[in-house]
Amino acid sequence: MLHWIYVVTVVYGYAPVVAGLLAPLLLAAYVAVFSGAFGAAYAWVARGGLASPLAAALLWTALDHARSTALSGFPWATLGYAQHANVALLGLAPFTGIYGLSWVTVLGGAALAEVALAARRGERPGAGAWIGLALVAGAFAAGAAAVRPVAPPGSETVRVAVLQGNVDQGVKWSSAWAHRTLEIYEDLTRAAAAQGARLVVWPETAVPGSIEWDATLRERIQALARETRAALVVGGVGMAFEAGPRPSAYFDSAFVVTESGELRDRYDKTHLVPFGEYLPFQEVLGVFLRAIARGIADTGVTAGAAPRALEIAVPGTGALRAGVPICYELLFPDLVRRFADDGAQLLLAITNDAWYGRTGAPYQFLAMTALRSAETGLWTARAANTGVSAFIDGRGRVRAETGIFERALLVADVPLSPGMRGLTFYARYGDLFAGVCWMGALALLGVAGARAGRERGPCAKGADE
Repeated sequence: MLHWIYVVTVVYGYAPVVAGLLAPLLLAAYVAVFSGAFGAAYAWVARGGLASPLAAALLWTALDHARSTALSGFPWATLGYAQHANVALLGLAPFTGIYGLSWVTVLGGAALAEVALAARRGERPGAGAWIGLALVAGAFAAGAAAVRPVAPPGSETVRVAVLQGNVDQGVKWSSAWAHRTLEIYEDLTRAAAAQGARLVVWPETAVPGSIEWDATLRERIQALARETRAALVVGGVGMAFEAGPRPSAYFDSAFVVTESGELRDRYDKTHLVPFGEYLPFQEVLGVFLRAIARGIADTGVTAGAAPRALEIAVPGTGALRAGVPICYELLFPDLVRRFADDGAQLLLAITNDAWYGRTGAPYQFLAMTALRSAETGLWTARAANTGVSAFIDGRGRVRAETGIFERALLVADVPLSPGMRGLTFYARYGDLFAGVCWMGALALLGVAGARAGRERGPCAKGADE
């Protein structure tokens, strides 16, 4: 899961090799805390006589949810993503989010394990195993029945292009490469417009500078929008100016440029990468460490206010609302569903996966992005600097994708959702299923504790003392 952290820290973060060796181990230790907590919790429940596949599924799913929030969260490759290509189980995602897929996976695995162990002992499996398998079969049936249409009946489409400039991370912020980088994206934008694209999406921080600070850079992009008669969504560096002419804060941002060249709106990334874009506990750790993702700013990046949909005027389509999750934000189901809850009609995911190098991480990240489409019911147009760029339908299926480390563009007619507040149950209500798993897990732990207390009794307590 985490071998690519070495590339991030050493190859592109210029950290010492020892840091590159320790970083994956430390992240794995964070993940292992939750695996260990599951083992301890299940042993506690078993001592109370409540062990079953359903108990295992409730405990594991609650802890998967905890991994997405504890210490800002790191839900990379939680168990439910193993089902990212399972068409039937993807039908659960609009109701349960990724956590329903984790629940079914553990339930099925634990039930089959119980059947296998019973067979090895020459015994009949207990009722819990058959109940677990019946629930799994029911989940498959419910998911298959709940599969949504690829596009809502009568939905509009917009012709969207995603660009992949393939700019190496090692030269991305080099002043010598700034002009060439912009030329690459200008050429790709013109090629996309020639294929009829009316909305063109550039990757995260594709612009090698600040549109707001550098007038020449801004005018060049505005001129490109007017030339191509396309609306642009451009990844770049946002700035805040509180006092005086110098920037007081830097943001990882997405800018909306209209076909007339007007800089209409800006979304600032709200969930930043710890130790990458900012340093937690700066006062203590700043003596020894610094954030890895330098280039945007010499200091840490500042988080935006909240996820919100952007209004984009697209030639020939009119105004539409789009959520623009930026890179790391795509790992967090509850964050991405807020774009949909704010009326987004599609997702424009922008990212810079050059950090990962030629590892499995870009493909893992694509699978996780696909689940955000399945959860919200929205099509996703994904623009990644070095890939994988893709179009993903509202069922969570990848419909077109590029290779990694190649210059490319994709163009597709993307269906728009009706723009209602939250197209799916999950988009409207969030992690209710995870909450039910938490209640079930806590109830199991409480009952097991009460049983243990009764079995010990005052006599046992006295003997122990």
